[in-house]
Amino acid sequence: MKPNTRVSFAVVWILLLAIAQACAPETAEPPKIDTLTEPQRLTGLDSLIPELMDSGAVTGLSMAIAGEGGTVWARGFGVRSAETGEPVDENTVFEAASLSKPVFAYAVLQLVDEGIIDLDTPLHEYWDYEFVPGDERYKLITARMVLTHSPGFPNWRPDDGELTIDLEPGSEFSYSGEGFGYLQLTVMQITSEPLQEFVEKRVFEPLSMTNSSYIWEERFESNFTVPHNSDGEAQEKRKPERGRGHAAATLHTTATDFARFLTAALTGALLSDSTAVAMLTPQIEVDSGVTWGLGIGLQDNELGRGAWHWGDNFGYKAYTLAYPESGVGVIWFTNSDNGHAILSSLLDHTVGGEHPAVAWLDYEQYNSPRRATRGALWETIE
Repeated sequence: MKPNTRVSFAVVWILLLAIAQACAPETAEPPKIDTLTEPQRLTGLDSLIPELMDSGAVTGLSMAIAGEGGTVWARGFGVRSAETGEPVDENTVFEAASLSKPVFAYAVLQLVDEGIIDLDTPLHEYWDYEFVPGDERYKLITARMVLTHSPGFPNWRPDDGELTIDLEPGSEFSYSGEGFGYLQLTVMQITSEPLQEFVEKRVFEPLSMTNSSYIWEERFESNFTVPHNSDGEAQEKRKPERGRGHAAATLHTTATDFARFLTAALTGALLSDSTAVAMLTPQIEVDSGVTWGLGIGLQDNELGRGAWHWGDNFGYKAYTLAYPESGVGVIWFTNSDNGHAILSSLLDHTVGGEHPAVAWLDYEQYNSPRRATRGALWETIE
């Protein structure tokens, strides 16, 4: 007897929908930000995080939580390398990816306080360099435009092509690592200091960030992570040499070191009061509930205004979110291309609340119905 193909596919589709509903995340009362540092909540993270990592196929993770007075909790989970099995701890070095940007911005804002650079003076007036040949609009670009991602550049220029200005400088938000590269080169000309020395003097040393650098350091060799692809396979670690550090992407640091920076940013340490306020004040609109300050993202939700940033390098994903009014923040680093698949769940169980920044980023989560349906459909096809 010939099978009814239409009925067979209907049955499969009903099963897929049932699987998707079963995998959909449960709705729960979001925790309040001011309870994040309570011992009971922190203890629960010790068992919760490994479960999330297993569900999302994340190789290693290091997290720290900053509260009043400094770091209140820090842990490492998983392994530095799937090949060696060496464990991650709170002092393991990760690539910070784009979390490099707010740290560099913090040092630049100190130059603003010192009167060495002005946020709204075109950068070409400090350094007469034809950054974009054939397009005089580069002469309009200021430090404020770079820090708010509105210089008009693409994120990165093509590997075999020239840098272009795609939007009128200052007109709208368009995320750009190239802009930070331009500001970095200008700052190096003004101060006569390489990137590492510039940030070390103004951020790393004052904040005791002893395991942080924009270039590879020999001291990292004893406790660092390697990147992993989405299949969990260890990949070759890139180690930026002296002179190759980039303000937008090459920071190497630890969760505990970055928590020290987070505490400083929350309190405005090392900055004047006016500059500290300006850093966390919306300068340009990004999306609904999402704006950008000076070097860092901002979001508004039921918990108030939060300062956030994400990192996305090959084999490394990172995220930070802090609430200045509460003086509480969280930072985590992962050495897996799957790192952002547990982003929403980690926020649910730490700071809680709704997150317009996460909606704007739109990373697919490990427990999304779409992902579950796709996986089930692929198994059915096989």
